[in-house]
Amino acid sequence: MQQMQAEVDSYISQFKEGYFSPLAMLARLTEETGELAREINHYYGEKPKKDSEEEKTLEQEVGDILFVMICLANSLNIDMEESFNLVMNKFQTRDKDRWTRIDKTEE
Repeated sequence: MQQMQAEVDSYISQFKEGYFSPLAMLARLTEETGELAREINHYYGEKPKKDSEEEKTLEQEVGDILFVMICLANSLNIDMEESFNLVMNKFQTRDKDRWTRIDKTEE
């Protein structure tokens, strides 16, 4: 994760404009999430893609979201690896009994 954050920072740092404001990035994240939703709806939902629409992949849309998230984290000096570890700790402690576990003996 740190390598990805450093790569994005290196890319953004070559431009005078630098990172967008956090509010602008939140708007962009919302836009990118909408694009992912649209692609998922095309693949798994009831709304097939029009012949005139550009072919995009779910991987591209997830990548766009990841890029914007890294930009947002970098601009706010947030270590995404630390953020990830915090949320995994939350799921492994607070939510550890929330879901039905797979019984390994049934496999």
